[in-house]
Amino acid sequence: MTSAKTGLTLPRRKALLGAAGLAASPLVVAPLGAPFVARAAEPIRIGVLLAKTGQIAAQTEYLANGTFLAMHERNNTLMGQPAELVWLDEPTPQAATQNMQKLVQENKVVAILGGSLSSNALAEEATAAQLKVPFVCDNAAATEISGKNCNRYTFRLNTPVAVQQRMITPYALSYGKRWYHITASYAFGQDILRQSRALLKAAGGTEVGSDEAPLNTADFSSFILKIRQAKPDVVVGGLSGGDLSTFLKQWNELGMKGKIPFVEIAIGDTDIWAVGPEAATGTYTSLWYYKNPDNPPEEKAFADAYQKKYRKPAADKAWMGWITARSVFDSIDAAKSTEPMAIIEAMEGWKVQAGKSSYSYRKFDHQMLMQNLAVSVKDNITDKWDYFDVKATLPANSAELDKVFGTEAEIGCNMG
Repeated sequence: MTSAKTGLTLPRRKALLGAAGLAASPLVVAPLGAPFVARAAEPIRIGVLLAKTGQIAAQTEYLANGTFLAMHERNNTLMGQPAELVWLDEPTPQAATQNMQKLVQENKVVAILGGSLSSNALAEEATAAQLKVPFVCDNAAATEISGKNCNRYTFRLNTPVAVQQRMITPYALSYGKRWYHITASYAFGQDILRQSRALLKAAGGTEVGSDEAPLNTADFSSFILKIRQAKPDVVVGGLSGGDLSTFLKQWNELGMKGKIPFVEIAIGDTDIWAVGPEAATGTYTSLWYYKNPDNPPEEKAFADAYQKKYRKPAADKAWMGWITARSVFDSIDAAKSTEPMAIIEAMEGWKVQAGKSSYSYRKFDHQMLMQNLAVSVKDNITDKWDYFDVKATLPANSAELDKVFGTEAEIGCNMG
């Protein structure tokens, strides 16, 4: 059976392993007098725990595609043995933890990649520690994931909210010090609101209004009318996925585009593609952009491979799925083991140099250290995929990453 979203055959089918998998399969010794029979080795399984429906599904399709592409590039093998991915849904925090248990106890996965939303990821990382399985959170950005809620089994890619908010604040302040906040009423948005308010206060600014919107809000018009009445210098957002796209569309429909600037962290390419060129606006942080002229050769090759395989550009989430999958696959190969602590120790030592950039997980909090981008929507969008101008790399000097991400004392992570 083939997945309509990924275009890849689902992992339970051993036939997918192909010649490379058969070559790695050992011969099983038969009882005396019986013929020898070639049997396929039980594959090494990696779990994928990403939402398949809901407002975040447009992003998770790319996360999954990037993950499957990383496995495809290794010819579906790890440690010279057949390997496969098992993808289960994460519709709610409770259901996600149940599926995490299923991945470990029934599917016998040796590591899990996932965490679409912060609310899911916070529940999943606690479950990973209980199940003693390495878990790499590839999308969620809530600060506490690698902060006060950290544990030895959890690694995280996305730059924490607190760090990204510090990165974007100078851009918001460039418009003025009277801010209006519109954020999601769950962990990600609440974290943004808390961090942004503190930074605004430190800059001597004023919050002229604030609203927290439920997930999957269909009508933002009442919020937008309140913003228009408050007349802020800038709107600081904290909406994710489809909610951000819906807000920006309605912002344009009510004639607000170009009237008041909009600034937010952690934009996803799929978020802005869903808005359309007429309504798109704003300045954002982004982990990666496929059109960034400073992308190293390895990442340009990844973007080309993705375009060839899926017939569309690699969104930022595709790269996020790809790099986190690589970190797990590389570490299993380096450890030459599927034992949890062997994988964890290998991941703590994992580092990739990509041009002038490098990627690694910090040992004391398992947070990936990497530069972010500041991107702004182009004034004139002529390509249905290419919406952004890259304004800056943050921080400009990669040697400052440790300082920007915070010290061990500031982070508050205690793995015990």
